[in-house]
Amino acid sequence: MAKIKKGDDVIIRTGKDKGKSGRVVQILKGDKVLVEGINQVKKNQKPNPNAGISGGIIVKDMPINISNIGLYNPETKKADRIGYKFLEDGKKVRYFKSTNEVVDV
Repeated sequence: MAKIKKGDDVIIRTGKDKGKSGRVVQILKGDKVLVEGINQVKKNQKPNPNAGISGGIIVKDMPINISNIGLYNPETKKADRIGYKFLEDGKKVRYFKSTNEVVDV
């Protein structure tokens, strides 16, 4: 079960973009996520006048494995591990394991 959700601020832990941060745009099947501005590639695209697509070189975000990212902790300004716990009212929330601070309010 993925502990990262759409809209979370994350930091890349490994790979060519190590240390960069971004926002999760989409969660894909097979433990992959799309992070805006991370793992960008250049792709040659053919023009398609019927669809209104112009040709040329486009820059595209590619998926990255969810194990290579960590949720950004604003208190420590680093990537942090996530756990789950239940509040007094029975609500299940995510929390940072290093500071025991609740992520979801």
